[in-house]
Amino acid sequence: MLNRKFFLIPALLSALLAAFPVAAQFAAQDEAVPQSRDQARLSFAPVVKKVAPAVVNIYAKRLVASGYQNPFMADPFFRQFFGNRFSAPMRRHMEASLGSGVIVEAQGLIVTNAHVIEGAEEIVVALASGREFPAKIALVDHASDLALLRVDSGGELLPFVNLKPSESLEVGDLVVAIGNPFGVGQTVTSGIISAQGRSSLDINDFNFFIQTDAAINPGNSGGPLVALDGTVIGINTAIFSRSGGSMGIGFAIPSEMVATVVAAEKNGQGGDKGVTRPWLGVSMQSITPDIATSLGLAKPGGALIANLNPLSPLLKAGAKVGDAVIAVNGHPIRDAAEMKFRMATVPVGKTATITILREGKELEINVPAIAPPDEPPRQETILPGKGVLGGVTIANLNPAVATELDYNGPAQGVIVTKVPQNVYMRILSPGDIILAVNDTEVKTVPDLLRVLENLPKNARGVALTILSRGSVTRIFLR
Repeated sequence: MLNRKFFLIPALLSALLAAFPVAAQFAAQDEAVPQSRDQARLSFAPVVKKVAPAVVNIYAKRLVASGYQNPFMADPFFRQFFGNRFSAPMRRHMEASLGSGVIVEAQGLIVTNAHVIEGAEEIVVALASGREFPAKIALVDHASDLALLRVDSGGELLPFVNLKPSESLEVGDLVVAIGNPFGVGQTVTSGIISAQGRSSLDINDFNFFIQTDAAINPGNSGGPLVALDGTVIGINTAIFSRSGGSMGIGFAIPSEMVATVVAAEKNGQGGDKGVTRPWLGVSMQSITPDIATSLGLAKPGGALIANLNPLSPLLKAGAKVGDAVIAVNGHPIRDAAEMKFRMATVPVGKTATITILREGKELEINVPAIAPPDEPPRQETILPGKGVLGGVTIANLNPAVATELDYNGPAQGVIVTKVPQNVYMRILSPGDIILAVNDTEVKTVPDLLRVLENLPKNARGVALTILSRGSVTRIFLR
């Protein structure tokens, strides 16, 4: 059946061209026979030769524990009676994973995905030439799913590539993906840019990706997406797949975000929590067709300011609730996700020019990119005693604490930052907000300490009202 269809298509095309001579004329013009040897030899080879030496294979080794555990033993109620007698001893063994990366500095700085080296205790980098180097982690930024590695080449300059803004390319432009899929070795695939600024995903905190149909498979993660001039416009990070293999829908982190992470590592703006990014203190929503009509916009686009923190640099720069952000540093904003992405690429300490729409008029405001403020004082405190809540660490919620815990709820309250390794770890978690103790409302750390100090001596426990994962729950601790 397949062969039959194959031969019918040219016949059908010939008939159509005969029926429509104008179409035949255009087809003849577009499908020209190569006129020279050079035209017949057009290929991606020059691009690959330029970039491939800088693409590396990454072997990450991590210790993992395995063993059987009866599901009832996960419950502390059963475990207090039976202990671990129904569980086999956990065995620890070394597990290796494969990924890709690309050298962006001759001194040995490598970009890859954070998930490629997650939990790794040993990392080995293999160059296209076959040489191998042990690598050290320079920075892990889980928010963007990017990581930086460094290798010591003994003073030898390594092949490297340059980054190029991904927005300099358009949908339909040709690109090449290079990596180590399934561990078979360095592999090159080609395709086009299928879309820019994909934000309907849940891959990292920014959800702003280049989509490509260049084949990307497991092991390609961390490898470069390359323009035809040999510059890197993105880092391949994920695929949409029903089978685990490539279906022509792959996603890459734009080079603008990669450049931000590299610059942060150089400037010392990275740490255990990743890259320090600008804090805006704003809640935004994408502009729907109805909102666009009410604002007098010709089409939906931009991000509407729904709420502003009193400490927000946007508020101090003159923005108001109800304003629509339509551009950041001259880049048009399509939705709230793009607004978040654009500001995340502005280094802390710099200033962003933000264009807002207010009552049909465009205004430009200069907004400083500031780190999340540690205000009001966090007053982080370990609750005393061995009884109820003893050992739990709490703090006043502020922008800095919220950022550290990746918390996006109410802007104030008493937040749990650490929980000791006991039964309470199954009830309280970092990021939970304590709203009340025995129906007495608490808003600050001193409030909570005062309530706990005044508990009756013979109290069998306390009733806590907490906000956890968006839901208010009442629990009783003995």
